Amino acid sequence: MAAPTYTATSESVCEGHPDKVADLIADTILDALLAQDPASRAAVEVLCKGNLVVLAGEVTTAARVDYTQLVREVVRQIGYTDPAEPFSADGLHILQAISAQAVDIARGITDGPDQGAGDQGTVVGYATAETPELMPLPILLAHRLARTLADDRKARLVPWLRPDGKTQLSVRYEGGEPVAVTGVLVSAQHYEEASQEEIRSYVRDSLLPRALGGWHHPGIRLQVNPTGRFAQGGPSADCGLTGRKIIVDSYGGVARHGGGAFSGKDPSKVDRSGAYFARYAARRAVQAGLASRVELHLSYAIGVAEPTGLRADCFGTGDEREVEAFLREGFDFRPGAIIQRLGLSRPIYRATTNYGHFGKADLPWEQ
Repeated sequence: MAAPTYTATSESVCEGHPDKVADLIADTILDALLAQDPASRAAVEVLCKGNLVVLAGEVTTAARVDYTQLVREVVRQIGYTDPAEPFSADGLHILQAISAQAVDIARGITDGPDQGAGDQGTVVGYATAETPELMPLPILLAHRLARTLADDRKARLVPWLRPDGKTQLSVRYEGGEPVAVTGVLVSAQHYEEASQEEIRSYVRDSLLPRALGGWHHPGIRLQVNPTGRFAQGGPSADCGLTGRKIIVDSYGGVARHGGGAFSGKDPSKVDRSGAYFARYAARRAVQAGLASRVELHLSYAIGVAEPTGLRADCFGTGDEREVEAFLREGFDFRPGAIIQRLGLSRPIYRATTNYGHFGKADLPWEQ
């Protein structure tokens, strides 16, 4: 039976998006803790709205971190520095509601190879041979559009760009392979004086050709700031929360998702480390030629080291039993072993926050 023709769509967001502001604050706090104390346990949640940032969650650490100063630095680096706006680095009110990790959880995740999982849950890792990065093309290109938009703002190539922004991209597949980009949506926050035609011309004539490269063509259906205006944005206008962009962070909806968010969590939480290692293992299976698409599902129980389940789906491109045997024989899926193999006790998490946690060559689970 021939593979069907279909269209897949994925979205990405810039680092000034309210949810990504929250994610970056959480991951920067985590890095600051791990830099001083690699054994830190953290589950940090952040809310951003107006001139308010709320930090909540659980942290057990020997590190000493000035959360208020760190939040202001992150917000300043993103680009929210206009004192006329409610959400501006120097004018923020920062509330803290952080306590220590619950003793009943801590007793099950002592360090070492047999360290128990920091929580129950399922995680998914995915890899596909359709791109050199072994990532689905729609999310890969959506991230490139968002990152290029942000790079142009920071380089002042486009003086009217502001930190918030979103992209969305559709790809047509034939016979299971991507053949063309069919549609692009770009929402770019801008200063009041920028005209809609000026914004559209920049996106059409500059952003798309550079970001899409060989996938760019004149027949792409383009939408730019569909409401006609996007001057109000960021946490000044909308509420941001950690963990609300889990599909943006992973595979853009092309693969399934276990449901757990990544940002703000130390690697004892298998929501994060398990998902990273599942991606690592799925990549290896594809690289070994066992299948051209692999979706690996793992499940864990709190306080238990060995995963409670392992299942592979190859979507008709390989033998699931062969892939599962390859994974069971060659990989140790216990949280402690994952942390050691990938070096996850280091302050590396700020680099994961924006433009996807997968497909970046410098991250250890991509190597």
